[in-house]
Amino acid sequence: QVQFVESGGGLVQPGGSLRLSCAASGFSLDFYSIKWFRQAPGKEREGVLCISSSDGTWYEDPAKGRFTIARDIAKNTVYLHMNRLKPEDTAVYYCARTGGMCGEGEAAFDSWGQGTQVTVSS
Repeated sequence: QVQFVESGGGLVQPGGSLRLSCAASGFSLDFYSIKWFRQAPGKEREGVLCISSSDGTWYEDPAKGRFTIARDIAKNTVYLHMNRLKPEDTAVYYCARTGGMCGEGEAAFDSWGQGTQVTVSS
């Protein structure tokens, strides 16, 4: 069974950092691109950052200059490192996979996890 479990969210002050984890099961990261998405209250879901099966990265606007992505093949886990967090980063963060390219649209991604809540507030 293909499954993602996101974790690592929480409450953090503006300017702080968090590391989110996306633990995958039922398939190997070697063959899929994994993207982090987020959805803030009242807003559409948006892409954040993606890592391809060949270890390339694809940055969406929210991530540029502040977030990085990495994966541990042995643990079948993808990490999202978020620095200099802002209140507008408050959202539920999800990961999903595609057998295609990172730059594909959201419809190309499947097997969504339940998400992890990130709240940036003083």
